[in-house]
Amino acid sequence: MACFCCGSPKLADNEITAVVTAPITMAAPIKVVITGAAGQIAYSLLYQIASGAVFGPEQPVYLHLLDIAPMMGVLEGVVMELADCALPLLAGVLPTAKPEEAFKDVAAAFLVGAMPRKEGMERKDLLSANVRIFKEQGQALDKVARKDVKILVVGNPANTNALICSKYAPSIPKENFTAMTRLDQNRAQAQLAAKLGVPVQDVKNVIIWGNHSSTQFPDAANAVVKVGGDWKPVPAVVNDDDYLKTTFVTTVQKRGAAVIAARKLSSALSAAKAAADHMRDWFQGTGDRWVSMGVVSDGSYGTPREVVFSFPCTVSNGKWKIVEGLTISDFARQMLDNTGKELAEEKQDAMDVCKD
Repeated sequence: MACFCCGSPKLADNEITAVVTAPITMAAPIKVVITGAAGQIAYSLLYQIASGAVFGPEQPVYLHLLDIAPMMGVLEGVVMELADCALPLLAGVLPTAKPEEAFKDVAAAFLVGAMPRKEGMERKDLLSANVRIFKEQGQALDKVARKDVKILVVGNPANTNALICSKYAPSIPKENFTAMTRLDQNRAQAQLAAKLGVPVQDVKNVIIWGNHSSTQFPDAANAVVKVGGDWKPVPAVVNDDDYLKTTFVTTVQKRGAAVIAARKLSSALSAAKAAADHMRDWFQGTGDRWVSMGVVSDGSYGTPREVVFSFPCTVSNGKWKIVEGLTISDFARQMLDNTGKELAEEKQDAMDVCKD
């Protein structure tokens, strides 16, 4: 593969040399890894990262792209397209099939690649396949990544995959491992905005509790909407409790399946946008908005400990914090218990596989 700038041979077997010398006013490049880099989600995600939408307009990035060996030809085409974008913040690209190369010194990791569930596959079979993937990646992160690396697991089952990855990277703090439920939050926010006839940015603090699965609980009880310049409680403005407990919840829970039914492929563009949103807020902060993040549970709100559970969070100075003191209704309690039970069962199944 050749240098972006002039087509001259690269210096290392699989390393692309710097595209553009960043201005001296810019920060030093950070290394960012994306797994499953030849796939559809990564294809939509890479431009957002390399253009500055995630880490900021003055932060150059060096992309490490990891995929399996049979996908290296496809990945070569992706690298060509990145070159052709002529992005000033893209300091270089390293395509590789070797986890220890991919995770070397990375500051951020998007773990997109995972084994998808196939027809006839039992949940334990899916977990078994993913344990192998995320065990290997956890071990590589533990060995060669920065100890302050921020890790986002996108590949499903994302919550339990994040837990597995953390188990095999004991030198990296557990709070540095997160699972993506931002896609569900974005879906929920968009549904409420459409229901209320307002711009999507005028709805905030909708929550996704629990697992990124059909048991998740999209919760509008604490959400607010801007009406006439003032923020008002969504439940009061919607004025339809039945809708918020039924249609709203099930629409968000089943949105991924609806996309597959219509598109014949799983969500990619929206998943990539959500991954970018999640990491941007983790690095740059959330301000006065809450964001949904799958994090290792400390038992808050009566949830099972030591599972990766989605909570409402705020982020400041690169550290997330669970929003405290929210009232949990009887309906919400039932929903939290249901998704927590599923996560505890997934964890047990995954730990059983780890013993094999």
